[in-house]
Amino acid sequence: MGVMKLPLYALSIYLLFGQFALAQQPAPAVEVKKDILVAMRDGVKLATDVYLPSGGVAEKLPTILSRIPYDKNGARAFGEYFASHGYAFVAQDTRGRYGSEGVWRFLNDDGRDGADCAAWIAAQSWSDGQIGMVGTSYVGGTQHAMALENVPQLTTVIPVDAVSNMGRQSMRNAGAFEMRFWNWIMLNAGNGSRAGRDPGTKAILKEMAEKRFDYLPHLPLRHGTTPLRLAPEYEDWLIGAMRHGADDDFWSACNILGDPTRYRDMPVYLVGGWYDSWAGNTTANFAALTKALKSDVYLIMGPWIHGQQDKSAHGQVDFGPDAALADPLAWRKEWFDRWMKKKDNSVGKAAPFATKVRIFVMGSGNGSKTPDGKLLHGGSWREEHEWPLRRAKLTPYYLHGDGTLSTAKPDAAESSTDYVHDPRNPVPTLGGNISSGNDIMQQGAWDQRGGEAFWNWQAPVPLSARNDVVVFQTGPLDRDIEVTGEIEVTLWASSSAVDTDFTAKLVDVYPPSAEWPGGFDLNIGDGIVRARYRESLQKEKLMEPGTVYPFTIKLYPTSNVFKKGHRIRVDIASSNFPRFDVNPNTGEPLAQHRRQIPATNTLWHDAARPSHILLPVVP
Repeated sequence: MGVMKLPLYALSIYLLFGQFALAQQPAPAVEVKKDILVAMRDGVKLATDVYLPSGGVAEKLPTILSRIPYDKNGARAFGEYFASHGYAFVAQDTRGRYGSEGVWRFLNDDGRDGADCAAWIAAQSWSDGQIGMVGTSYVGGTQHAMALENVPQLTTVIPVDAVSNMGRQSMRNAGAFEMRFWNWIMLNAGNGSRAGRDPGTKAILKEMAEKRFDYLPHLPLRHGTTPLRLAPEYEDWLIGAMRHGADDDFWSACNILGDPTRYRDMPVYLVGGWYDSWAGNTTANFAALTKALKSDVYLIMGPWIHGQQDKSAHGQVDFGPDAALADPLAWRKEWFDRWMKKKDNSVGKAAPFATKVRIFVMGSGNGSKTPDGKLLHGGSWREEHEWPLRRAKLTPYYLHGDGTLSTAKPDAAESSTDYVHDPRNPVPTLGGNISSGNDIMQQGAWDQRGGEAFWNWQAPVPLSARNDVVVFQTGPLDRDIEVTGEIEVTLWASSSAVDTDFTAKLVDVYPPSAEWPGGFDLNIGDGIVRARYRESLQKEKLMEPGTVYPFTIKLYPTSNVFKKGHRIRVDIASSNFPRFDVNPNTGEPLAQHRRQIPATNTLWHDAARPSHILLPVVP
């Protein structure tokens, strides 16, 4: 299998700080106070490290805080850097993880624990009472949790690819479960957990993690049936998460969109990537917080995968050297210097903070093959002042019965396309918005063609060849078309089943060339809807077989130029595995089924039911 292999400890650091922390050379000597046990309001003590400038603290310092489930020792490079640049740096293991006491509960305690940690920091002799926060993924989520707790010491945050709005478009995606969190539990249940402190238990859970590919065909997970029972809080959370499709109080931790006015009013720098697993929530949070806060909210979106802002190639595609943010510590320090030390610097004046919105517009490359065999898709940065862009024209591209995609409305009296979704043979995931470390999938931009990199689609066969993938595409474009913004697909569809899924994928189709004689089908973004949640994300309702319903599929946001001669393509299917869990089509309670049945699904594309994708086209 052509998948990434990293030790579990290295995977944890990779998830937190990207590859940088693994390669960073030692910073100048600083004073480090290790393993301080800080008591929370309920008496649970959390393991905490403090980094201070060497030689003592002559004046009170602002503090950079990182609250981490992946081992606070992985923050050493950040701690040494900030302590050597006039800050205190605090790294804390979150509740129930590594050196901390208590029971882990995915982010549910991190608002209160963060507030208690902040109060402790403010009481220290070296603290000036200001706290900024740093970190990626889950560690971005601990920032959002503290901001929603309105912690008084919190001065500014930089949530990168951060956990938020978990029931909307992340852990549950329009009712479907994102399997990257199944993988997260498999990797972390024995790694830094309470259960993993026993060597024998740790060995069993490590074996389970290493054999997790062998567990994938045997879903759904049930209590007590796998070694995960040895880590009960992880088993309980995962089973609960896989069974809970509704966007309600179960997912309340880090739910910014539920009430953005709860968020602390302070400068916020949201960092995300078009191929990141949290991209849709990052842009949605920007739009919501810009309205809710009086303070400055900034957004930067690059062509990046999860946690990899210092890289310019992601998956099988190179976006050009300008795509990477140089020096991942320096730009963070610049932000903190502006808001915590009141320095008049580049924030609001120069890249990457020249304006409140900075986006990377993909697609200006020449499509050649780079020396390391990647597609040079290219792109460039552009400063904006809003998101989404008001000047973008929402343009429907309609699905037609002959497989074409065009701005012309269908005029047929009745037109439909049938296909069979067999849950025992789901459409494989070939790249996309997936977290780092999740080697059950490949991240980022890929040719939609099988190969050794994909454990469940290894033959060099394009996905478009499958009968359960329905392809709609334009002719070769007569001009460049820029698509920048939020993207939705509206489908009119019916099914022989009471429940099924519908997926959509936007593809930039390169024509054949000397270097790519078969062309290149580049995935731009995708999405899903579980039929029982078609009317509401809060309440499920099964279908009547054969009845036609409207479905909305929210894709991830993007900015891409479809160049002259390329085609715009939309692939419709009913599975995308293991990106999402597979719908068994039976209508049984979520993740509790014992049966799987094929479903005949029908797409309607006629004058009365004009299925389409709505593209934000920038003039």
